[in-house]
Amino acid sequence: MLVFISFWRAAAIVLCDMASTVYYIGGIVEQAIGKAAPWYIGAVMLFAYAVRGVYIESCAMFVRGGVYRVVKEAMGGTLAKLSVSALMFDYVLTGPISGVSAGQYIVGLTNELLDLIHLPVAIPTAAGSAAIAIAITLYFWRQNILGIEESSDKAMKIMGVTTVMVVVMVTWCGLTLWMRGATLPPFELHFSDEALGWLGGTGWEKKIGALGILIAFGHSILAMSGEESLAQVNREIAHPKVPNLIKAGLVIFLFTMLTTGLVSFFAVMIIPDDVRMSTY
Repeated sequence: MLVFISFWRAAAIVLCDMASTVYYIGGIVEQAIGKAAPWYIGAVMLFAYAVRGVYIESCAMFVRGGVYRVVKEAMGGTLAKLSVSALMFDYVLTGPISGVSAGQYIVGLTNELLDLIHLPVAIPTAAGSAAIAIAITLYFWRQNILGIEESSDKAMKIMGVTTVMVVVMVTWCGLTLWMRGATLPPFELHFSDEALGWLGGTGWEKKIGALGILIAFGHSILAMSGEESLAQVNREIAHPKVPNLIKAGLVIFLFTMLTTGLVSFFAVMIIPDDVRMSTY
């Protein structure tokens, strides 16, 4: 029997993929380009809305086959193979990174609570994080086997809990800024040697401003990882398909701006530099 899902469930599935980068994207980008990272992460979130529009338009077109067939028809077999390889690399890489990052937060919180109640035990950070990541991966593997209706229901519940967390965090951070006062992150870029690669020492990123902006934007592009999931759930979205895709896209945009975008600003504005980069 065919089962179709609402745009809320479709958005929840995509957000479960996209929201995982909130755990680590700020640290990765700031390590590469400096304290201007939140501006570029926010820019990527806005750019992601345009990319989502392309996804929605392509989903509205009837084309047989998946990524390989579509790209092969448009650009040839070589680029089709590269596209599929990049997509598989994205799935294989970001899943474990997100799981381990979440595991480190959970292990850290658990150890803090154990210390508060004066229990002389501590969970090893590396082993505990890896175990949690494996458990998360196995859980979602099982959910995907059960089918779209069951997995989307779990995704809705996960996003419900996440929404409560986001509301609490945004409210708490807002109160902190209101009481302490803060300044916005600077626009000036400070590239690390690793971020510039073979351009290091040439000074081109300073002489050609657009090049520096492009490099910074490239280091921030991981923030929109997960957008491709919208195309994956396209076939399961209920009628009317295109309006529901547009609604799902709007929900995804608003949620990611309030999490990935806003949290990156809060981190730079609230957490001291020496603590933020060494601990978080």
